[in-house]
Amino acid sequence: MLNIRNKLFLFIFPLLLLVTACSKMSGPAALFKNQSPHEVYADNLKSAGLERSEMGRQWLNRAANIAGDALTVKVPYKETGYFAPDKTPAVTLSFDAIKGQKINITLIKKPAINFNIYLDVFERTSNGTFERVAFADTTGTALEYEIDNTGRYYLRLQPELLSGGQYTLSITAGPSLGFPVTAAARPRIGSFFGDGRDEGERLHEGIDIFAPKRSAAIAASNGTVTSVRENALGGKVVFMRPEGKDYSLYYAHLDSQLVNPGQNVRTGDTLGFVGNTGNARNTPSHLHFGVYTGNGAVDPLHFINKDVKIPAAVSAQLSLLNATGRVSRKVSLLDAPTANSKTISTLSSNTPVTVTAAASNFYKITLPDGRSGYVKSEAVVSASALRKLALKNHTVLFTKPDSLKGVPIAAANAGERVDVLGTFNNYLLIKLGNNSGWMPFVN
Repeated sequence: MLNIRNKLFLFIFPLLLLVTACSKMSGPAALFKNQSPHEVYADNLKSAGLERSEMGRQWLNRAANIAGDALTVKVPYKETGYFAPDKTPAVTLSFDAIKGQKINITLIKKPAINFNIYLDVFERTSNGTFERVAFADTTGTALEYEIDNTGRYYLRLQPELLSGGQYTLSITAGPSLGFPVTAAARPRIGSFFGDGRDEGERLHEGIDIFAPKRSAAIAASNGTVTSVRENALGGKVVFMRPEGKDYSLYYAHLDSQLVNPGQNVRTGDTLGFVGNTGNARNTPSHLHFGVYTGNGAVDPLHFINKDVKIPAAVSAQLSLLNATGRVSRKVSLLDAPTANSKTISTLSSNTPVTVTAAASNFYKITLPDGRSGYVKSEAVVSASALRKLALKNHTVLFTKPDSLKGVPIAAANAGERVDVLGTFNNYLLIKLGNNSGWMPFVN
């Protein structure tokens, strides 16, 4: 292992310079380039032959296993975790997002320098493969991505080999467009997408934003006016197409229109004034705002909703990060850091766990068999000695609670006294001198 690490150290410094030179892009500017910084780093690992080393092979395998290790979280989300430099960790979180939202991701690292973490966002395609849709460079602390397709997304964090430290990750969802009525009018949304209309004969294909008559209806993005006309249902209407998007914005019931077809507009430009023309003549003045794709209308609220929720603060103690602890009582291992989440497994008292991150008042933990999940932080304590045990026979300690899969790391003679730190699957986690390892429960 020492030779491999020396080789990695000699290789990684010039590799960092190469990666930095090749990845001076972050956030939206980084989209749709030929390679992400993660891909550049992986290619350089392979070029140096490090995929044949145990650590290099593990790093690449973890990078590829996007869905297999993913835990599902609900946005907004925040966690503080730790990457150990002597391991090959990666964190993958999956979350649901809706077309029109803008996902905002921030990453704070300690130490802030010489600790590079690759941040990539993937979308699962209809055929089950993963498409990278956004990434940040290793020095960036923020990434924004506008959701084009409603569905499940995967965020992967992976540090460089032999790079370690603490990180804090935050994920929030906000609007991808500006609000279509001037804030000076103090607008309010009073009717939503899907509400019944005409005694249930049809459904509302937009949202109604109420504001005083002749308040400014403004462009929600940069784009081009595609149509200015009048009809019986919408009255005076304006259609515009945002730059680079596959949908159109619809402004209806305007008192008057100020733009012409083909006109380019910037965010905040006045398109017309709020009114009650068309079939809204007997209602208070409002803007009917809609979003239309090639497949019809979609809910516009997610495109303009200014109510951005912040994630719960991390209240779990951080002293156990990257430490071996144990559960102090019978507790549920959950698939998400909320009390009503699905139970993955029930852990017995004194089960050893490795704390990899903290989210709200939960710990994200890894079990000795590699499974991960969340437990209430109050149920985890430091893995101090439970009791002393006098060994009856010569005993071999293994890296895993499985003598077939684990690697021998130490041996103890009959009569030696060891500290018992926990139990798992008929194995004891014991401490012998400076070594901790697993032995069968029956000695």
